[in-house]
Amino acid sequence: MLGKLFRGFINYLIRGILVVVPLAGAVFLIVWVFASIDSALNLTEHFLQDEKGHPLYIPGIGILTVILILVLAGVIFTNFVTDPIKVWINHQIKRIPLLNTLYTSIKDFTEAFVGDAKKFNEPVLVTVNEFGLKKIGFLTQHDLKSLGLEDEVMVYFPYSYSFAGQVVIISADKVKKLDMSPTDAMKLVVSGGVSGIEHS
Repeated sequence: MLGKLFRGFINYLIRGILVVVPLAGAVFLIVWVFASIDSALNLTEHFLQDEKGHPLYIPGIGILTVILILVLAGVIFTNFVTDPIKVWINHQIKRIPLLNTLYTSIKDFTEAFVGDAKKFNEPVLVTVNEFGLKKIGFLTQHDLKSLGLEDEVMVYFPYSYSFAGQVVIISADKVKKLDMSPTDAMKLVVSGGVSGIEHS
């Protein structure tokens, strides 16, 4: 009797973990990211004080500030900044070595996910050795002739449970396009292969 109750207890505990932990983890990460950004960019602490003279923190002002800055920048660069000015700004940035490296890398990585130049939108299956070992990645460059590489492509392999990844150059005949959405392919890799495949 006690053994049956214990097994039932463990069973419900495991089911509770499977329900609560992923949800709690996702909510925690979202709240942590937003709270960190909000705290770092909350300008009210520098200008407002409560009745005791302590800096006044108003939740949400930091996030609102970021959103307003991004929208304002989008409006300005879309409607008022001409192409020659954009070229001049990019030229000035390229003249500063460290800033140019960081800016270009972050800009290209951001554009890979959003905007008109999304790069991680072609999931592929790559044969990586003679034993038939395969890896899921994203085709990012189709033509590498400028590097003196004929019939080769560039593939990005994201790591599981990480934002990092690896870029490789491989023969095009080793690359096979996957019949799945980029979102599902990324989920499949980042989750370690346990998410992203819909079972019928």
